[in-house]
This record gives sequence, structure tokens and C-alpha cells, in this order.
Amino acid sequence: MSFLAGIVIAGVILMSAATVLCSSFPSTLVLERAFPADHRVPLSQLRARDRVRHGRMLQSSSGIADFPVEGTFDPFRVGLYYTKLQLGSPPRDYYVQIDTGSDVLWVSCGSCKGCPETSGLPIQLNSFDPGSSSTSQFISCTDKRCSLGVQSSDSDCSTQNNQCSYTFQYGDGSGTSGYYVSDLLHLQTILEGSMTQNSSASIVFGCSTLQTGDLTKSDRAVDGIFGFGQQGMSVISQLASQGVAPNVFSHCLRGDASGGGILVIGEIVEPNIVYSPLVPSQPHYNLNLQSISVNGQALQIDPTVFATSSNQGTIVDSGTTLAYLAAEAYDPFINAITTTVSQSVRPVVSNGNQCYLISSSINDIFPQVALNFAGGASMILRPQDYLIQQSSVGGAARWCIGLQKIQGSGITILGDLVLKDRIFVYDLGGQRIGWANYDCSLSVNVSATSRTGKSEYVNAGQLSDSTSLHNSPYQLIPVMLILHMLGNFLFL
Repeated sequence: MSFLAGIVIAGVILMSAATVLCSSFPSTLVLERAFPADHRVPLSQLRARDRVRHGRMLQSSSGIADFPVEGTFDPFRVGLYYTKLQLGSPPRDYYVQIDTGSDVLWVSCGSCKGCPETSGLPIQLNSFDPGSSSTSQFISCTDKRCSLGVQSSDSDCSTQNNQCSYTFQYGDGSGTSGYYVSDLLHLQTILEGSMTQNSSASIVFGCSTLQTGDLTKSDRAVDGIFGFGQQGMSVISQLASQGVAPNVFSHCLRGDASGGGILVIGEIVEPNIVYSPLVPSQPHYNLNLQSISVNGQALQIDPTVFATSSNQGTIVDSGTTLAYLAAEAYDPFINAITTTVSQSVRPVVSNGNQCYLISSSINDIFPQVALNFAGGASMILRPQDYLIQQSSVGGAARWCIGLQKIQGSGITILGDLVLKDRIFVYDLGGQRIGWANYDCSLSVNVSATSRTGKSEYVNAGQLSDSTSLHNSPYQLIPVMLILHMLGNFLFL
């Protein structure tokens, strides 16, 4: 099996509308970190968690809604981003992991075998019971939404009971299976001014009846996974196809110890954003990486190393903590960094990782790195974007290369190590991804389409995790959905 075919990004975001008032709106999710920032985690543990994460990439074949924010997260822990959703009638709370690499929203159901009943996270798990919701409906094989999922391998059909179902197998040996239902997602929206309105959106999601492998473990258990991919069964695709929301989302992840950030269904507007086209017909967010430069000098790497195929290419994945270079690009990169800094630091190898003992600031010693993409867009990495600080040795700080190598693989994965402190815009309608350096502790401007058809802007990202939105700083709000998200860096 090819690596890309074996990658399973397990389940990420949101809603189709019954009572939303406008044809498009941005939705914002404010991210927080879920673990204290008072410890260090060895790179080996980070890689191990990322390996599980990559093994679970699916084998592919005007109103504001405020969701409560809980916890903090630690940049030295792999983590998961999760949000609380209310589903069904009467509504119940469900915590779901948000994943940009798969398509389907699914939650554990009451009849589930192997589903955790408790979580090591500060949340209470719930299971969805279609029979207890007056608005729940089963999705049959004849439903066109089921046929859409069959096309992307996100659903299949049982000839015995005409039930639209799914089975997701993951590379780490875990998996989930179940059937599809439609039901209401409940939102409290704020219209223009301070007027509020309760609204609901009808969405199709999976009802998990079986979980195996690591999905059965309680330490990082959530109620399900929220797919943020490009295929038709993703909620964002459902919204866009119904004209409920724009086919674009954005995020800005803080890289400091406080963590957090913003995730927006809509387009963050920032004048310095550069764009690169998505590689067409790919299940993941693939970009065409063309070259890597260190200190302004292009590395001698055959460009075909980065070409997209069944077992190689460059994936943007906010669900990966570190970053990973194609095997043939890794050694040239390490050699270039070490050669540049060898007169100022002491290179050491620690547990197979290239590290450096440093007695001064990394910004004074280490070079900038440029990842150069199609369309003339470059991503400039500061030293803190490719180095991870580990424990000190003899009074000297030990910094290790955070860009890792997947042995024998041609896959390059851009995880949170390089995504942090940047705005990222996933323009699915335009089939491109854009980015710009940004202080993600600040608010952002989000493009919104008003009822007059003109583009207006909303200042987003400063909502409290506990206060009402009646006193929020949003202005000029046509229809806008704000989701507050829980973040940490633990990717299953």
C-alpha cells in the first residue's frame, strides 16, 4: 500500500442551515490550549504521536454563534483541537475533534461497541441516540447525499436494510463504522446590532456503532471527529453547496505558551497574504513545493522529490504537531543548517535527532529557511519554526531540529510547527491556500457578504470564553457564525 493511501486523517467543520438568514457568512472558532506550559516533551514522543496521526489519515480512495471555550494547550504536546456542538432535539452537547484531513463528522452512538465512556480531557462524553431526537432521520441508500459519499469512498450501502453506512479503517489498526443520520445542529446567533436569535442547521453526520484500536482509549477520548476536508460529505462542503456558507475557512494558531488562536469559516483578510494553488484532484490539502532555501541559498534537491503522486507530495495539516520532510530532502536540509551554525554552536545527536547546544539566542545564530511554492509564494521559517527546545545540558540550551523524516517516504507534511504564528486561508472555491505572518493573539478582519451584496469586514478573534456576545467587538455583521474551539496539540 502506498504511504498516501495508508495515511488516514481521522476526522473536521460544520453545518448546513435551516434558519440562517444570508447566503454566505464567516464562522470563527477561537482556539485555546488544553495543557499547562510547564514541561517539555521529548521529540521521540512527539514523533510517536504524529506517527499515529499519520497512520489515521483516511485511506483515501446576520448572526454570530458563540461556542464556549475551555482549557489551554502546550506546544510541546501533540494535541487535538476539539469543539462542543449541540445536536438533536432536545439538544445535547458533543465534543468532537477537528481535523482538516478527513471529510465526515461522526459521533459515538448509544449502541457503540468499544467507544470510551470517560475521557482524560476535562470533558464529559455523551453518545448520540437517534431514537431520542425528534428531528433525527436515517439516511437511506437512495438519498442523493449517500450517493455523494459513495463517490468519495466516505459511504457505502447495505442492500439488506437500505441504510447508508460507513467504515473507516486507519493505518494504526484502529477504525470506526456506523451509519449516517441527519439532525439539527443548534446555534445561538447574533444578528446585526445586539439582537439574538436561536437557529438550527440540518446536517448529515455519522453515528458510530463500533470503534477499535486507539479509538477505544480514554486518555484523549472525545465524542467523535469533525471532518474539514474537501469532499462532498464534509459539513463545510454541504454548507457551500446549499449556499449557506462560503467555501473557505481560515485559521491563525498562536505559537507562544498561552496558545490558542482563531479558526474561521470565512476568509481572513490581510494584505500580506500570498497564495499558492492546491494540487487538483487530491483528497488532502496538497501544495506544489518546488524548492527549499537556507540563508538564501537553494538546496540541491531534485524538484521531482516534491512532486505529488500516490506516495509523495506536500500536505498542509494542522493536525500534525511537528513537520516532516520527504526523505530525500531531509539530509540536505540538516547538512545546510549544521554547516551554517557549526562555528557558533555545538552540534549533538540526541536519540537520533540532530540537536545543538546553544548559549545565546537562536535568532542570532540560525538562518531563515524558505519553502518555495508554485505561484511564486514562499513561506519564510524563522528558527523557532523549525527548532524545538529540549532540556538544557551543562547550562547550555539544547535545541533540536523539529522537521523530522518519515523513513522511506516521499511525503512532506507541514504541521503546527511551521503553521503557527501565521494566518492560513483555505480557499476551496478558488482551489488555493494562502498565508501571511501574523500575531495570532490579535483580532483579524474577516470578509463577509452583506445583504446588499457588498463585501464588509468583521473584527474577529477577541471573544471571551465565557462572556455573552451581546458586548462583543463585532460590527458590520451581516450573517456570521462564530465557533469557539478547544485546542491542544494532541493529534490522535
